[in-house]
Amino acid sequence: MVISILHFVLDLPDITSIKEKRQVVQSVKHKVQHKFKISVAEVDLQDSLRYSQIAAAVVSNSKQFGETVMQKVLAFAEQMVPGRIRDAGIFSEHY
Repeated sequence: MVISILHFVLDLPDITSIKEKRQVVQSVKHKVQHKFKISVAEVDLQDSLRYSQIAAAVVSNSKQFGETVMQKVLAFAEQMVPGRIRDAGIFSEHY
């Protein structure tokens, strides 16, 4: 069993309230979950107005497959996020 993880920081410079930030983050999470059928969560920076750290995970039997899915998720997120994506990383663990 292989667990592949993607994590990245959303940089949202035009956000003016926590409520607006939550709407953007929830939208990103929902769209990624719906399109790729993977687990997605906001894992850090919840109280920050400008930044949000997102993580996604998929369980598979192949490191190559899992990391390919995560690369597609990252490309999809980059296209739909109203800000920038920073500090993206993909890695896999064998269990």
